[in-house]
Amino acid sequence: MRSLKEIEELAIAPDRLLFSASAQEIKEGWTTDIYFVKAREILKETGLDKVPVTAEVFARHSGILAGVPEVKNLLQDTGVELWSLQEGEPFREKEVVMRISGIYDNFGIFETALLGILASSSGWATAARQCKDAAGTKKVVCFGARHVHPAIAPVMERAAIIGGADGASCILGAKLAGREPTGTMPHAVILILGDTVKVADIYQRIMPEGAPVIILVDTFKDEAEETLRVAEALKERLSGVRLDTPSERGGVTPSLVREIRARLDLGGFSYVQILVSGGITPERIVVLDRAGADSFGVGSYISSAPPIDMTMDLKEVDGKPVTKRGRIPGITHSPRLKRF
Repeated sequence: MRSLKEIEELAIAPDRLLFSASAQEIKEGWTTDIYFVKAREILKETGLDKVPVTAEVFARHSGILAGVPEVKNLLQDTGVELWSLQEGEPFREKEVVMRISGIYDNFGIFETALLGILASSSGWATAARQCKDAAGTKKVVCFGARHVHPAIAPVMERAAIIGGADGASCILGAKLAGREPTGTMPHAVILILGDTVKVADIYQRIMPEGAPVIILVDTFKDEAEETLRVAEALKERLSGVRLDTPSERGGVTPSLVREIRARLDLGGFSYVQILVSGGITPERIVVLDRAGADSFGVGSYISSAPPIDMTMDLKEVDGKPVTKRGRIPGITHSPRLKRF
């Protein structure tokens, strides 16, 4: 997409299934801010559309970098040189995380997309790292797909794994990160069958060999009572129980976790682990960890993480140091950047 005329002529198909952009639409520039197309027209008119530049991307505050492979793919075939921090690396406030050198007209149209990729993915990865730091050696699984548009759910859950989450429930998100999806069961199946123990027995019989048997225990009865019913029915076949008590009943509390842990141990089920989910944050991970929780399903804390604002500045034009007011002209000394 190279002109304002093309934008004027763009027609949206009336039978379009989703409003999200396809990979082809992003690659063709349809998700860019229109002023970059205007810049392209101006440069062409003045004969400067082939001028070489160097641009740098820096972050407004610290975090964990994610989205680098997508940016690399976006810039493929543009003829630019790309330097970047490695995906999953921490960065400081105002640190340069990426540098691009090449003909401006070849990559300027992608500024909106590449900044959005890095901003959103890094925000999700940073939130996941905060949760993992709080959990230490215990597992953190991202359950955030239901809180975002399905077109970006895999991006978000992949970014969470880059940030440190041990797994993700979104099938495509986990697969994109080279993992197998992780999850237990919905309340719906227990409500339909009418009994948690019945569901647990069927679950352990039909799941693939080696898959952990983790049963949801807060649907019908007191969580401690349901936990013991399931444990006594499945015995050593039971890997763990999941607590997802709704806020209407007070949510998952440290005292609830402590009681269930104690009752499991007294009943000879010390091998049964406790997975907690529902409004989990780094702060809640700390207190639930102390109470005896073994792993944590984190949803909205990761999915609603704010993007980390990224800014792209031109630092050289035709080999000469330049920049906007308030910034330092010329290439920033950034020894951590690696050539891609």
